[in-house]
This record gives sequence, structure tokens and C-alpha cells, in this order.
Amino acid sequence: MRGARAAGRGLLVLIVLLAAHASAGGVTRGGGAGRGPLTLATAGDLTGYLGPLLGGWNRKHPGEKVTLVELPDSADETRAQMETDLRDGDGGRFDVLNIDVNWTSQFAAAGWIRPLSRTRFPLDTFLPPVVDTATYDGRLYAVPYVTNAGLLLYRKDVLAREGLPAPTTWAELERDAETVAPKYGLDGYAGQLMPYEGLTVNAVEAVYSAGGSILDDDGARVTVDSPAAREGIGFLARGVREGWIPREALTYTEEESRHAFEDGGLLFLRNWPYAYVAAESAGSAVAGKVGAVRLPGPDGPGTSVLGGSDLAVAARARHPDSAQRLIAYLTSEPVQRQVLTSGALPPVRAALYEDPALVRRFPYLPVLRAAVLTAAPRPKSPRYDQVSLVVQAIVHDCLTGRQSPDAAVRRLAAELAAVAKGQ
Repeated sequence: MRGARAAGRGLLVLIVLLAAHASAGGVTRGGGAGRGPLTLATAGDLTGYLGPLLGGWNRKHPGEKVTLVELPDSADETRAQMETDLRDGDGGRFDVLNIDVNWTSQFAAAGWIRPLSRTRFPLDTFLPPVVDTATYDGRLYAVPYVTNAGLLLYRKDVLAREGLPAPTTWAELERDAETVAPKYGLDGYAGQLMPYEGLTVNAVEAVYSAGGSILDDDGARVTVDSPAAREGIGFLARGVREGWIPREALTYTEEESRHAFEDGGLLFLRNWPYAYVAAESAGSAVAGKVGAVRLPGPDGPGTSVLGGSDLAVAARARHPDSAQRLIAYLTSEPVQRQVLTSGALPPVRAALYEDPALVRRFPYLPVLRAAVLTAAPRPKSPRYDQVSLVVQAIVHDCLTGRQSPDAAVRRLAAELAAVAKGQ
């Protein structure tokens, strides 16, 4: 009898606790646990595609409506505003975050985003390398939303006149940039070499393509001091020194380099696929004259850095179940198709890269698929912002001739070791 009374009191306490949890928002009226309205934070939506996608969700889920918050176009400013919100002692206002792939490790290590169950998302239907961008310390902390990989754009009309194929090695690229480009009044090759995140990407791609690395897989050990790193950084430094990379490229971001190619000033350009779409659009001086291949490497196609973004759930999201349901919706195949066709952003669903209708409309898709499948993420580190700043500063010093590739690599090893130790 005493046990029955204790059980009854326990049941009453449990009912009271559940009622309190429901009134606090843990359970919403008409919904399951953790369901309710959401706020999605993202960098500026330049093509305006995301609003209609979320409108489709809102019409079908009136009790879980999503409010879109567009932050600045600048990645650095977007990250700063997200960090401020995630540190907010009152819980913040963002529930779902559209984050750059190289922020996932930092946000996870800081405890700002929550781990997710792999079983809730069809990760086996994604391009395999993109899933790695969403993991940290062996756990899934986000879901890939869009991907990206650097491509080599080239003037196919010029190479055709010379009877040359697109380059697949650094030696072929260097030869054509030195000898063919001047015959047509063009500069040889450019990437994004201003000291900002783009230079980190270009430098890391060169190191990866030569078979090297920057950090080990968990970001704890510095691995950059290698012949491969000297070869990769040396390739870029030699290009500037010998002139087949114009010195003006040391001031280029994605947009400046895109305009230089689009205006007919470059034979070769490393950039993201959006630059191909822009160069082939009406008003471009090179429309109809552009080809795209994987980035070259020392002995054949090289390795691109994975770009794109992941969707994460804030650690203090008001309605975490709705947040994960929204992520599943945004990464479903029908919506991923719209991400490509309406937003011109590379999807993460593998099947879309082999859809004949999409390939006709976006002819770079097979090349991009191959580039993504062989791509690698940027160095994973909870201090990635510091890692990137070190790489930018030292590689730019090397490109401007202030120090040799050998000295640059030794300095990278020392300064990145200090970052890894938290100094």
C-alpha cells in the first residue's frame, strides 16, 4: 500500500513537471515535443530564392512558421553577428543557422550548436565529401545544405585556336599562361590572392594538390612543414614572380577576379562555379567562349577546397524538433533542385548532378561533381579564424616576395603550432 501511494505521488509530480514544461514552450499546442515557430539566420540571399522556399514550408506547417533573418553579405560580419547571438545569455533569437562549412568545427567546439542524429537525415544520398564538413570530433553537428568546389575556368576559344586542350597539370597551365596568353593580349592566370579567406582557400588548394596538408584531421597537430607545402606555395609565388600571375591578382577577391575574366582580360581563372554562370551570361565579353575543368595539380588534376554551407541547430533553439524537420525539408531532393535552379547554388544531393535536364541547363555540373568528389575541407580547428589569418598573412608575404616559400612554410609551422596550443 505504501508503495502504491509513493507511485501515485511520483505520477502526480511527473504530470505537474510535464505541464510546466509544456507551458514553458517545450511542447506546443497542436504539435509534438520541441515544435513551434523558428528563426533561420543566413548571410544575405543575393538571388532571392530562399524566401519562396521557406514560403513553401510555412504554407504546409502553419504551426512551425519560419522567419528569415538575412545578415550581411560579408562572411566575417555574418559570423560575428551569429557569434554575438549564440553567446547571448538570454538564449538568442536564432534557431537554425546557415553557416559556412568551415565554421562548423568552431561552433561545435564552443557548444553553440547541438549534435544531431544521423538517422534523421538521408546522408547516404549526399555527395560523400560534403558530409565531412558537417562533423566535428566524430559527431554530426550540422547537415550539408549547399556545396562548392573551385574550378579552373578558361578561354576555350583561345585554346582551340592554338590546338590545345585545357590544362590538367601545373606545368601545362604555366606554359600556356606564359606563352599563349600574351599572344592574345591576356594575362595568364589569377585566383583570389588578396589577404582574406579567399587567399587561404587558394593556398590550401595548392598545398592539397601537391599532396600536403595544413593540420591533421582533428586540428591538434600541425602538418604543414613538408615538401608538398613548399611545392604548392612555391607554384603560386613563382607565378607572381615570373609574371604569368599578374601582380594585380594580389588584390583580387572572387568578384575582382571574376570581372577580370568576364571582361576578357584573363586566359585562366580559379573561381567558384557561380563565376562560370556569370561569364556565360548575356553582357559578358566572353559569353559562349568559356570552359571549365578541375583545378590542375603537379601531375594531373588537383584538389579543390570544399565550399558551401551547412545547416545547424542552435544549442538553445526554442523548438529543436521543428528545427531538424526544417533542415530535412531544405535538404530534400525537390527543394535541393530548387536551390540549384532558383538560387544557382550547387546542391548536395548526388542524383541531381546526373539529371540530364539539369546538365543541359548547367553544363558545368559533371565537372563540379568530379571536383567535389575529390575535394577536401579546409583545416578543421576550433580556432579556424586564427588559422586562416595566419595562412593569409604568411602566404601573402611570400607572394609579394618578402620571404621564400621555404621560409614561409617554416613560419607557418611555428605560428600554427602556437594557435593550436591556444597561445
